[in-house]
Amino acid sequence: MSAVPLVVLVGPMGVGKSTVGQLLAERLGVGYRDTDEDIVAEEGRSIAEIFVDEGEPAFRAIEKRAVHTALADHAGVLALGGGAVLDEDTRALLAGQRVVYLSMDVEEAVKRTGLNAARPLLAVNPRKQWRELMEARRHLYEGIATAVVSTDGRTPEEVTQAALDALELKEA
Repeated sequence: MSAVPLVVLVGPMGVGKSTVGQLLAERLGVGYRDTDEDIVAEEGRSIAEIFVDEGEPAFRAIEKRAVHTALADHAGVLALGGGAVLDEDTRALLAGQRVVYLSMDVEEAVKRTGLNAARPLLAVNPRKQWRELMEARRHLYEGIATAVVSTDGRTPEEVTQAALDALELKEA
């Protein structure tokens, strides 16, 4: 039988999935995995380079494979890239799993990411593009979430505790 992640983190870029994911894994005594890191390791180049070289559709196909692999064989805390929920098959695989949607507002996103050019989907008008991405994705995040945890004005430790509380998970 395949493994099932204990917790899957979803949310927009810059929300802190990696930081909170590592803290959650530590507190729960399980491994941590990030599908964006899997993609970079597998492809030998950054996500931005994949976007530039091959375009978003090619990246999304690579991402879908990485997410499906991780969902099948990782039993700890799993962080998904911000756009992973765009894929219908991925959303179907997440049904019935413990999914935490880490949310933040646009002002928090500006503070955290600086909405910089290393984010390929935000290269032209970062604030406007971030808002449009969130308008397109928010309902997808909410639709698969077991719990929604706001990260606005909270430390990673506070967000981690809120996620544990929301899921009623006990620390290791």
